[in-house]
Amino acid sequence: MPKGATVTKTLKIGDKAPNFTLKAHGDREVSLSDYLGQKNVFIAFYPLDWTPV
Repeated sequence: MPKGATVTKTLKIGDKAPNFTLKAHGDREVSLSDYLGQKNVFIAFYPLDWTPV
């Protein structure tokens, strides 16, 4: 398991997402709690343009 990773349960429809922090471009970090009560959040993961799929 990567350093700093945590084990969580699988979420089901209707579950509240736990807070998490992800690295963003520009050496920033973004946390889900940054947007709590302010905006809807949509997260998508996709392979980089130069990686084989």
